[in-house]
Amino acid sequence: MTEGMSEESNGVEGAVGRSDLEEARSEEARTEATRAAEARLAWLALTLAPGMGPTRSARAVRRLGAAERLFTASLTELESLGMPAEAAQFCFDGRARAAAVEEAERTGKQEARWLTLDDEEYPAGLLEIFDPPTVLWVRGDLKLLNQAGIAVVGTRQPSPYGAGMAEKLSRDLALRGLVVLSGMARGVDTCAHKGALDAGGATVAVWGTGIDVIYPKENKRLAEEIVAKGGAIVSEFPLGTFPAPQNFPIRNRTLSGMSVGVLVVEAGEYSGTRITARCALDQGRDVYAVPGNVTSKNAWGPNTLIKQGAKLTATWEDVWEDLPSQVRLQLEDRLQAQGSGGESKRRLGASLFSESPGAAPMSEHERTVLEQLRQDEGLQLDELMERLESKMVSGEVFTALFELELSGRVKQLPGKNYVRCF
Repeated sequence: MTEGMSEESNGVEGAVGRSDLEEARSEEARTEATRAAEARLAWLALTLAPGMGPTRSARAVRRLGAAERLFTASLTELESLGMPAEAAQFCFDGRARAAAVEEAERTGKQEARWLTLDDEEYPAGLLEIFDPPTVLWVRGDLKLLNQAGIAVVGTRQPSPYGAGMAEKLSRDLALRGLVVLSGMARGVDTCAHKGALDAGGATVAVWGTGIDVIYPKENKRLAEEIVAKGGAIVSEFPLGTFPAPQNFPIRNRTLSGMSVGVLVVEAGEYSGTRITARCALDQGRDVYAVPGNVTSKNAWGPNTLIKQGAKLTATWEDVWEDLPSQVRLQLEDRLQAQGSGGESKRRLGASLFSESPGAAPMSEHERTVLEQLRQDEGLQLDELMERLESKMVSGEVFTALFELELSGRVKQLPGKNYVRCF
């Protein structure tokens, strides 16, 4: 009987031992989760502190040894980190942590997330640049931030040729699985996002404002469409940040840093696009440029970049063949896996890598009208009618234009101007 009791006692002691071990492990996990949460808040607090940019914030965390120590360090220790006096006081008296908690709550209400340099979802490409943002605010699909992407940038006032090239190249690259990144500004940026969306591809908008401040306002519907269709909106600026001019050069280095290359469509001599291209070169990214008409002021940027060594780009293949082999193989594998479904095949045509799907045949009237139109310059309807007066009556011209627009061969611009699509 004593022996039986001994065995029972050992069993109880073993169960108690296992229970204690599990409790200890659970407590350890809770402690680690608390530490990680405090570290994330510390990064956010540093970003919100006055006078603390990415470089100062990263240096402060390195010297502290752990980000969460920001909330327990003395004022003297904080000042010794190289922080401005105002920022050190802001962190020491608890205002920084309170501001970070409030910002985190506001971000959640925006159905968004914020990422720090320590988070796995943080874009790996940005970790390679000199001064990566310490915090990113993101709405949409976080997975896109670590997929291969091309930044498409250019002027806010593109020609019909520039707008068409931006949209076409973005559509073609998105069809091949590349994420299209841009700044959602007027002009080329907007065309790039729309091209990617038309292809059913992924696009990421990198803003120079808070993710709750849409700029320009007329792109509100585009912003909503980007998120709704599986894209993302990214900013390194806190909620409520208005579109100050100095924010956009800062944004441009983030845009280029997230990409494997930057494609310049049209840009003037003194444009923000030049800053993006310069950032790309400094970050070791590839630069591509669409050649333009030498008489156009917006051709100065891409033509100069080409002279300086940027890759002349006329079709998606010019970008594709320059991608790192590992990136290209990953994209091809993904495309072929998706290609087993009918939708991808329908989008890409008979071949995944054909230039364009087969188009419906044109009538003789449609062909006659199309021959009069150009890709880089709009033709007013009255002038088109005048040119074709000896060949077609007005009703035939209208019918041909209608059919050409439906088939995507022609696009109508404001003022009844028509351009040939690509």
